[in-house]
Amino acid sequence: MQDHRGILLESGTIELEIVEFEVGSNTFGINVMKVREIIQPIPITPIPNAHPHVDGIIQLRGEVLPVIDMLKVLNLPTENRHPEEKYIVTEFNQQKVVYRVDSVSQIHRISWEQIEKPSELYQSQYSNVIGVIKHQDVMILLLDFEKIVLDINPESGFSVDAVRKLGERDRSDKKIVIAEDSPLLRQLLLDTLNEAGYTNLEFFENGKLAFDYLSKLVEDDEAIENQVQLMITDIEMPQMDGHHLTKKVKDHPHLGKLPVIIFSSLITNDLRHKGEQVGALEQISKPEIAELILKIDKHIL
Repeated sequence: MQDHRGILLESGTIELEIVEFEVGSNTFGINVMKVREIIQPIPITPIPNAHPHVDGIIQLRGEVLPVIDMLKVLNLPTENRHPEEKYIVTEFNQQKVVYRVDSVSQIHRISWEQIEKPSELYQSQYSNVIGVIKHQDVMILLLDFEKIVLDINPESGFSVDAVRKLGERDRSDKKIVIAEDSPLLRQLLLDTLNEAGYTNLEFFENGKLAFDYLSKLVEDDEAIENQVQLMITDIEMPQMDGHHLTKKVKDHPHLGKLPVIIFSSLITNDLRHKGEQVGALEQISKPEIAELILKIDKHIL
């Protein structure tokens, strides 16, 4: 099960592929677009005083990569390791990270519409679960891998200092619609965009809600550019992903002129063409928030 990037789906569809894996007694999923390869365990070099969730580092084809133990992330016992444990080698947010899991089973092709938002009854700010998939008789939990890395290394998040260097600005007359499913990243975007002077923001937790909102704005044929000046969207979201959202906006007779910036952990050289195919004006990798703000300035001022 190596290098899945060759089986990516056509841009702008409502489907994705996930790798199913097990940790403890639970079944989880990760987007294929984040996975470089899946390998057998190799020797880990421990790092003194590392974060408790980091087992150490490995060398893979000349690269030194950190190994995150998912048993520790999920607060599960580590005494009895699974005999079929695997390492999932990932690439997102411009970094490569290895996740140590109990086993890897198969790849599923599903619709974004199949992904349900976790209920507030069992979800909290400390939870890493961002979606639930009911597949046959199995509940597959989608994890927020960006949050897992951010919890270990907060410095990998947005840099407010980089935004402050832009100086004081007032951009409150510019309205921006933002589609982002992670509560943590919505708050980080709110704080940093406010710091940059953009205070007129409308947030949505998935692409469907954002598209429904934009569609209602132009029902009376009022030009979208008089109401919203720009849209920012993540890629991975339940119900409707960012690529499909961008395609629907660009294909809409009254929304097509709206500038769209994709701001995602999945912006890599291998995947950039997908955003280009659906008409994104810019594609910026998280956590390059200062670059995002410069692009916003460029297109709506």
